[in-house]
Amino acid sequence: MELIPFDSAAYSPLEIGGNCMSFKVRKNTIYLTRGDTFKAVVTITNPDGTVYHPGEGDSIRFALKENVEDEECLIYREIPTDTMLLILYPDDTEELEFGSYVYDIQLTKANGDVDTFITASKLKLTAEVE
Repeated sequence: MELIPFDSAAYSPLEIGGNCMSFKVRKNTIYLTRGDTFKAVVTITNPDGTVYHPGEGDSIRFALKENVEDEECLIYREIPTDTMLLILYPDDTEELEFGSYVYDIQLTKANGDVDTFITASKLKLTAEVE
C-alpha cells in the first residue's frame, strides 16, 4: 500500500525520458514540481504482508481533488494492472495552482469489491524557478 518511485534502472532512458526525476514520495505524500512528469509503481499489500497481484477484471484508479469534499476530480487516471505504473504527465499539473491537493488510489476487484488502499493522501505541487 505505497507508491515507490519508478526504478529507472529497469528501463532505458528513451522509455522513461531520462534518469533525473524531480519528485519525492514520503509516506504516500507526493512532492511534485508543477508541470513535471511523475512516475511511480503502486503496490498493494495483503493483510498478511504479501503483495497483492491484480487479477483479470480488476481495475485500479488514481483520483486527485483540491479537497476531499469536492465532487470534481482534477486528475483521474486508470493505472494499468499489468505494470502498476502511475504516470502523471506535465499537462496534468501545469494549469493547477501551487499548493496541497488530496488524492486516493482505489482497487475495484472483478467481483465488485472496492478497496481504497491509499486513502486521502497529499500531493504537494511546488513551483520551479524559471
